[in-house]
Amino acid sequence: MNPLNPEDVDDLKQLIDFLKENQVAEFELNRGDMRVRLRFDQPQAASDLSSLQTGARAAAAQPANPVAAISAVAQEPEADPNAGLHLVKSPIVGTYYGSPSPGSAAFVSPGDHVEKGQVICIVEAMKLMNEIECDAAGEIVKCLVSNGQPIEYGQPLFSVRVG
Repeated sequence: MNPLNPEDVDDLKQLIDFLKENQVAEFELNRGDMRVRLRFDQPQAASDLSSLQTGARAAAAQPANPVAAISAVAQEPEADPNAGLHLVKSPIVGTYYGSPSPGSAAFVSPGDHVEKGQVICIVEAMKLMNEIECDAAGEIVKCLVSNGQPIEYGQPLFSVRVG
C-alpha cells in the first residue's frame, strides 16, 4: 500500500470535517487500491431519539442543505419486516439444504404449518448432514436463505408466525 501524498491527506481532512459537520455516521470510499471507511459516534443519547426523528423530518422538509437533509433522514430507523415473527436460527456453521436430496421436495415451504421439533432443513457441516428442527410451532412465512448457501452460527434461516 502506497503512503498518501500531502494533497490526499488534506483532501481526507476536509472530507472528515465535512462529514462531522453534517453528522454523517458512516462513510466508505473505494478508489482504485485505496479504501477509506469512517465511522463516527453520534453524540446524542438514545433518550433523544424522538427529538432526533422530529428534527430529521424537519430537515428533510427543508432542502436548504441537501447533505444535512440526507444524513438526517438516513438516521430514522426503518420498520423491521420481521417484527412479531419468530426467527429459526442455525445452531451450526455449514451449508444449507432445504430438501433431503437433490430433486426431492423441500422439507417446508412458505405457508406450511410446522410443529415444534419438526425437521425443516439440513445443514451440512464437515460432511455430516445435520437435521435442523423447528423450535416453535406456527406457519412458515419466509425462507431467509437459499439452497446450497453457506451459513453462519446464529444466522436466521426461517421466519415463523407463531400460533
